[in-house]
Amino acid sequence: MPSARGRNLTFTEEARRAQLIDVTIELVAEHGYAATSLGRIAESAGITKAGVLYHFPSKQALVEAAHQHVLSTLVESVGAAVEAAGPADSPAAYIRSMVAHLRERPRHVRMLIEAMTSVAPLTDSKARWSAVAELLAAARQARGLSSDIDLRSAALLIGGGIDAIVAESLGDPQYDSRSAAELLVQLVEQGLLS
Repeated sequence: MPSARGRNLTFTEEARRAQLIDVTIELVAEHGYAATSLGRIAESAGITKAGVLYHFPSKQALVEAAHQHVLSTLVESVGAAVEAAGPADSPAAYIRSMVAHLRERPRHVRMLIEAMTSVAPLTDSKARWSAVAELLAAARQARGLSSDIDLRSAALLIGGGIDAIVAESLGDPQYDSRSAAELLVQLVEQGLLS
């Protein structure tokens, strides 16, 4: 992996960058973006502030790297589930895997929220809803259904449902997000895919 300095990173440098990303996710999730300073990150990682700046040019660059790591992990996990399910069942796989992945990683959820609200907008709403709309279109086609529904609105409703389930489970660890995801799958199956 090339560094900002134009050379490949050593194994030790890659490990330190990964550690700094993990520490940043933990601190941002626990304290928020504003209260997570480079000094606090350095202290938690057991290095100096200059050591952090050797690997990342700024706090924002480190937070963006942490945000990108969280997003990549999510996309990889959900993508594998959707791919395994096939087109006809991909919306259900998407809902189940999104809720499960985020339920199992509450610090990642908090990192995503902090990055979206505290740093320059790092995500594009259209990218999220259009991917879900494509899954719905493929599922409808695989099931022999016509394509005369508002895919954008349907995708936004699914995304909002997932967001609400995840938010509720963050606020109440006893909330049964698995059952809520199944209810959302059932609503999508009956309302959009039959």
